[in-house]
Amino acid sequence: MMTNLFSVFDPCTGNLSLNWISTMIFMIMIPYNFWILPNKIMLIYNKMMINLFDEMKLTMNHKGTSILMLSMFFFILFNNSMGLVPYIFTSTSHLTFSLSMALPMWLSFFIYGWAKKTNTMFCHLVPSSTPFMLMPFMVLIETVSNLIRPGSLSVRLTANMITGHLLMSLLGGTSFSVFFMIIIMIMLMTLMIFELAVSFIQSYVFMTLTTLYSNEI
Repeated sequence: MMTNLFSVFDPCTGNLSLNWISTMIFMIMIPYNFWILPNKIMLIYNKMMINLFDEMKLTMNHKGTSILMLSMFFFILFNNSMGLVPYIFTSTSHLTFSLSMALPMWLSFFIYGWAKKTNTMFCHLVPSSTPFMLMPFMVLIETVSNLIRPGSLSVRLTANMITGHLLMSLLGGTSFSVFFMIIIMIMLMTLMIFELAVSFIQSYVFMTLTTLYSNEI
């Protein structure tokens, strides 16, 4: 039972598995200017980008990183949304996907901060107004919290995407009477709407936390 339940997250289903190609399927969702006037998808896309950029300006200290953060947001959002479509592999439900984005970003911030702004990085290890006796413990706590940041970013995205898919797999694999099937269909539709909201929220959280980590440099 558990093998069949988690088989939907198996990235290799055969010798010529093409599951990971679903990571690039978001390209068909990118709006193109085929029309004289912008189409509805392009208007929604631009509206989201403008709102996110205006909000990022309040928390972003480094100019030029907005393009990177917005691209990462839409990349995660499209992959999360595509995972809700039947028979499309959910790449964001694997640590391989999320860690490959979080680790290079964190590592680049970490190396740049210690190489170029060493004093600032040392100041972050000891918050202001910390008692002298607690300074060694605060350095240890802040060091551990900095080291686990890429893992927390990756696990947060992966765990949230896995949870909803597991619930839908459990509900979809049950067989009851017609009355219970109607109730299960209503629950599945509600869960699908919830998962769509989670797709937006997790993309926003990943982008916001990465922006906040970059501001500490």
